[in-house]
Amino acid sequence: MSRKKRKLEHIEYALKTGQSRATGLDDVAFVHVSLPEISLDEVRIDTQMGGLSLSSPIFINAMTGGGGEETENINRALSIASRETGIAMAVGSQMSAIRDERERQTYRVVRQENPNGVIFANVGSEATTDEAKRAIEMLEADALQIHINPIQELVMPEGDRDFSNTLHRIEEICQTVSVPVIAKEVGFGMSKETVTSLANIGVQMVDISGYGGTNFAMIENERRNRLLSFFNSWGISTAASIVEASKTPLMTILASGGIQNAMDVAKCLALGADAVGVAGYFLKVYKQHGLDHLINEINLVHDDLRIIMTALGVTKCSELQKVKKVISGDTYHWLSQRKLL
Repeated sequence: MSRKKRKLEHIEYALKTGQSRATGLDDVAFVHVSLPEISLDEVRIDTQMGGLSLSSPIFINAMTGGGGEETENINRALSIASRETGIAMAVGSQMSAIRDERERQTYRVVRQENPNGVIFANVGSEATTDEAKRAIEMLEADALQIHINPIQELVMPEGDRDFSNTLHRIEEICQTVSVPVIAKEVGFGMSKETVTSLANIGVQMVDISGYGGTNFAMIENERRNRLLSFFNSWGISTAASIVEASKTPLMTILASGGIQNAMDVAKCLALGADAVGVAGYFLKVYKQHGLDHLINEINLVHDDLRIIMTALGVTKCSELQKVKKVISGDTYHWLSQRKLL
């Protein structure tokens, strides 16, 4: 099967399979603050993500590209939404365009529509340093995501089966490129041990992309004759993954995986994330209701986040990490057994 057809199937099955909401974020509750002692007008949501200054902690996470006109149209719309709302955006894996110049425009459109925006390039962990540089140059990117997806590859009928030397390749890219590198899972979460290994080779930002959002095992199983259904429930939840990652000193943590509203964003930031990526939910809003509705939805999420921060008595996103919270349910049991509480 061609890469182009596979990219289109990923979009189709992502919308079909949806999101489970098994993110663990429902296990997190804020302790009510009766005396917040601030005004809504004081609240700011601009933030720092590593060395990048962002006007919002929310960004559009990697979705697509490389699937011809349909994926170009999706990326154009997402880029316009990011421009109009002032949020950063990542593209899907650019390996398709690196290997087929005809697919370059399906990614390049993002920079064309948003010339001054913060944009993340994206390559797979199999990429060489030269391929990583080409992906960055293609978008004049401000950062580079390297996606790590062994479970997806194992379930994918035509996927990779050899994951040797992944850390070495990532280390070479970190030492070679001139923009920040983000090591990114694709929906199965990251453990403390994984994040520590990445930190040891020079990675300074991780996107934990936890279980509970778009499920690439389920998506790839839709494309298989013999199902590997045991992988459909495989992974570490978004909430648990954030706490796992937070145990690695000086690591910038991006949270993603099933984020659907401002309360999810606030909880991710409170657990230790520095920024929060949204993919499947924004794609669904766009496909069902159009671009104008998506722009309005992002603005409403910003408004709601400010309201939540006011209720908690914090004026900056970074202060959310200090608010009191209670963790229960499966997330509590996971973190207790992992001795992370």
